[in-house]
Amino acid sequence: MKKGLGFVDVFCIASGAMISSGIFVLPGLAYMQIGPAMIISYFIAGMLALIGVLSVIELATAMPKAGGDYYFLTRSLGPLVGTVSGLLSWFALSLKTAFAVFGLSEVIYLLSNERIPLFATAVPVTVLFAVLNIKGTEAAAKFEVVLVALLFLLLGGYFAVGAPNLHASHFQPFMFEGPGFKSILSTAGFVFVSFGGLLKTATIAEEVRNPRRNIPAGFIAATVAITLLYVLLLVVTVGVLPGDQLGSSFTPIADTARLLVGDWGFGAITLAAVLAFITTANAGIMAASRYPLALGRDRLLPPFMAKVNKSGEPIVAILLTAVVILASLLLDIEKLVKAASAVIISSYILSAAAVLVMRKSKLTNYRPTFRVPLSPWLPLFGIICFSLLIIDMGLAALEISLGIAALGLLIYLLYGRKRANMEYALLHVIEGLTNKNLTADSLEKELYDVLHERDELVHDAFDEVLKTAKAIDLEPAATQKELLDAVCQSLEVELANSAEDIRARFIEREEQGSCVLTPFVAIPHIIVDGEGLFKIMLVRSREGIEFEADTSVKAFFVITGSRDMRHLHLKALAAIAHIVQHPEFEKRWATAKNEEQLKDILLLSERIRM
Repeated sequence: MKKGLGFVDVFCIASGAMISSGIFVLPGLAYMQIGPAMIISYFIAGMLALIGVLSVIELATAMPKAGGDYYFLTRSLGPLVGTVSGLLSWFALSLKTAFAVFGLSEVIYLLSNERIPLFATAVPVTVLFAVLNIKGTEAAAKFEVVLVALLFLLLGGYFAVGAPNLHASHFQPFMFEGPGFKSILSTAGFVFVSFGGLLKTATIAEEVRNPRRNIPAGFIAATVAITLLYVLLLVVTVGVLPGDQLGSSFTPIADTARLLVGDWGFGAITLAAVLAFITTANAGIMAASRYPLALGRDRLLPPFMAKVNKSGEPIVAILLTAVVILASLLLDIEKLVKAASAVIISSYILSAAAVLVMRKSKLTNYRPTFRVPLSPWLPLFGIICFSLLIIDMGLAALEISLGIAALGLLIYLLYGRKRANMEYALLHVIEGLTNKNLTADSLEKELYDVLHERDELVHDAFDEVLKTAKAIDLEPAATQKELLDAVCQSLEVELANSAEDIRARFIEREEQGSCVLTPFVAIPHIIVDGEGLFKIMLVRSREGIEFEADTSVKAFFVITGSRDMRHLHLKALAAIAHIVQHPEFEKRWATAKNEEQLKDILLLSERIRM
């Protein structure tokens, strides 16, 4: 898919997906539960969202593919979990998009003095966003940037006007009598839906330019910015609007604006609410449609779901998502939104579990450019916190989700299981624990292709030589002599030089100066007779071979070439010297499962290519 989204696009899509009814409607309901202390609940919810999104960022930088959490979970926990989670997430994001469309339609209904019915607005609005996304993600993203900029401008004006008019008495008592800190946490779960849209942005990771930088920066900046924005808006709302009015209001921000500057303020915030619903709906269709696209690619749903137009947009998935959104408007919106919130929180739990599994699997080509700090403790803390939030929501919020999960299970068992033959990281973990051969190299190869696309690698001459290079693992307790025997026997065939001559040249070169580059790495290299000859061999000794005092060399890069290939010889030496300086090189070399993965370490290396 076309990579047309930069940092500003990612930030605005994530921000636009979050700002909606969570701030324009929920504050009044939250205030009734605990009073002004709801401000702390919003802040805690934002921090929990940040903890959850750190796992999503790690997975998205390692696997920036369409489908977001579906793709991560399928490759980590397996196609069964991926199918169920993908369908649930598609349902949840479509539903939250429907809620935004409903909110927009309701505003138009009220402004028209109840003359324009809901569906008369909802249908053309949904069709408009579908057409916009079919036209291209870049166009939809630019539209999102403009709307989010206007939204921040209006809400910033709200804070600037309201901050000088705060009444300290409105914050007393800060918490109603009876509720304790547990109620603050419970309210944090209640308002967590305000940050639920953040998960949407991961589904468009494949379309982000330089995902190594733009995904972490965009996600974290959006989460922090929206958390601070919510807190500042709520401080003004509590400090200006009397408590009895705030507790009974379903439009607390607009009511506060009316109190500050009259009908003009009410109109401005109503416009901000409309913009918020539009940004959420636009980002929602964009994100939700990537789930059926990814499921179709993996043949867990019929392949036509993955059909794209000339611009690379998933036209079938977008149209089907629009139909699901309109159908959702016929159902009990309030109950369905709660169910959607439970699904989104569950996705954070599964994403944290996926990070733990991917790391435990020791896959050579799992190379995120952002790693969750304090792992495994922070992901485990997130799993516990999010589990408590779901428990607090009650069974009613899970009923519909469980129904969709059952449908996903049936689809997998009756359709997907017969067509999808997929390797996943959990099998590698089980393989390591049982010493049974359960995996091939298909997941490593897929991750190789993903990283190659992510980093937009253009192979140079050194890479081209590596593709045909031979890699070998020495037997345990191998000696220098056995290393030299293995190298000479292999090169005799490839270079049409006798093994005795090659051996003599290596011995002569070693006498001139040690080939040991670091205590872990050695680069034996010689010049041979002939023209146009250049070969590299990768040799690993898991136990290490002692060359000098305090050295136990485990990585050997054997370079042989004719004199006319001297330039490539020097390039190879420089490239290897750069590669082995990477802080994770030794760990990757030691844990690589086979010779092919040893080559992948070099082919995917972070270095300047010429």
